[in-house]
Amino acid sequence: MLSLLTGFTVGLSLIVAIGAQNIWVLSQSMAGANRLVIALVCISCDALLIVTGVYSVHWLQQVLPPLVPILTWCGVLMLLWLAYGAMQRALRGNVGLLTDQQVQVTTWQKTALTALAITLLNPHVYLDTVVLIGGVGTLQPQPAMFTLGACLASLFWFSSLTALAPKLKTVLSSPKRWRMFDGVVAMVLTGIAVKLALV
Repeated sequence: MLSLLTGFTVGLSLIVAIGAQNIWVLSQSMAGANRLVIALVCISCDALLIVTGVYSVHWLQQVLPPLVPILTWCGVLMLLWLAYGAMQRALRGNVGLLTDQQVQVTTWQKTALTALAITLLNPHVYLDTVVLIGGVGTLQPQPAMFTLGACLASLFWFSSLTALAPKLKTVLSSPKRWRMFDGVVAMVLTGIAVKLALV
């Protein structure tokens, strides 16, 4: 159960930190642009990358034992960098959502391709899911439960974003509220980095 909760917490914190993807998902979903398609693409990509990360790092650990400590410290540094970025956004307050007038609703096929591009062409996605989540997952007593928890975090996050987007519109369209949101993300990521460094 501990590995499951750790996977969920780590996965949710890192997925939330990928700002560009989340802003696009929210903006499209608030305009009613194929919300189910967006959720399915994002969740499927995350699950595939998370499983690949956890089990490829485990395999590499058997081949190159020193690799895991290196990845762990790379993960700590990356977490701190993401936390720094989130804190900078919180202080500057230059992040917001597109308005309905700026969102162009297209066919579900085009929406799916755009979602794939925004997800898979974002280097942060690979660093977060494959390197960071994979590195942390290898250290868990039950990597499979950790992986399940991280995948459930993606399911929870993107399902919530797309399903609740119309209701969240008045809340998250404010740059001030995004600043508060990024501030919380920065604190959570810093806490995970410290915990990972002390393992």
